[in-house]
Amino acid sequence: MEILPTPIRELLAYATSASKIDEEYKLYQGKENRKLFGYKQAEQFVGCIGVEWTTDNTCIIKQIAVSPSERGRGIGEGMIDFIIDNHSLSRISAETDQDAVDFYKKMGFTITNLGEKYPGVVRFCCEFRRIEK
Repeated sequence: MEILPTPIRELLAYATSASKIDEEYKLYQGKENRKLFGYKQAEQFVGCIGVEWTTDNTCIIKQIAVSPSERGRGIGEGMIDFIIDNHSLSRISAETDQDAVDFYKKMGFTITNLGEKYPGVVRFCCEFRRIEK
């Protein structure tokens, strides 16, 4: 089993609870339809995005995280654009909380309120569809 580099471990902690990092990473290692990408700037990881392919041209963002000191600089948008463009995706979705809804709206995702999925926690489905010309 590959050891998760500390910078990626720290980034994943922003996207999932610290107690679930190892469990999530094992899914990336054990499933062919899951892939974790790191984003480097000046040889340091400052972002990561984990996706799960559901078909050849659709996927779900499972985690996305950017170092707090680098937020607001287009890194998250760049990672999503990379996934969409380099994998010929027509549809990409993510489930998130209220804090990230504006980020996805800005990227052109359609937002659907899923209601209170967990006690006291409202979740949202964010979906992007590429319109073929």
